[in-house]
Amino acid sequence: MVQRKRPNILVTGTPGTGKTTMATALAEATQLRHLNVGELVRQKNLHDGWDEDFECHIINEDLVCDELEDMMEGGGNIVDHHGCDFFPECWFDRVVVLQTDNTVLYDRLNKRGYKGSKLTNNIECEIFQTLLEEAKESYPEDIVVALRSDCVDDLSRNVATLTDWVMSWTPSA
Repeated sequence: MVQRKRPNILVTGTPGTGKTTMATALAEATQLRHLNVGELVRQKNLHDGWDEDFECHIINEDLVCDELEDMMEGGGNIVDHHGCDFFPECWFDRVVVLQTDNTVLYDRLNKRGYKGSKLTNNIECEIFQTLLEEAKESYPEDIVVALRSDCVDDLSRNVATLTDWVMSWTPSA
């Protein structure tokens, strides 16, 4: 594998925690490339159909990884997706799990039109810290960081913190 000159970051968290907003702002601040997995799945048909219950595509994880592989080897990417356990561990230098207060998250998801089991399932994921646990089980704990994402001040602080980390990052030997 080619040694990366720039880091790869995974931004994950329950839908509605601000992954895309933060990844977009971080990409702008660091000049890293933002890769939104949901958009990629839709644009390149990297799915196995539609899930009627959760009103979303059933992503084909193998196709997604095949699509991203060459880009990830080169480094300089921010991958934005609510799941994290299917990406190869060696792809990421930092895994950011965004976490949001349940009341704030409920309001955000409600505004998006989430209802019934889709809304309940996502709120429960946040309550039980499912994605943080998934990240800790899938990646070395020293690269996993949980960040609060309730408001614009949190967004600004998170972007600043991660921008500092990117600027001080050096490839591991």
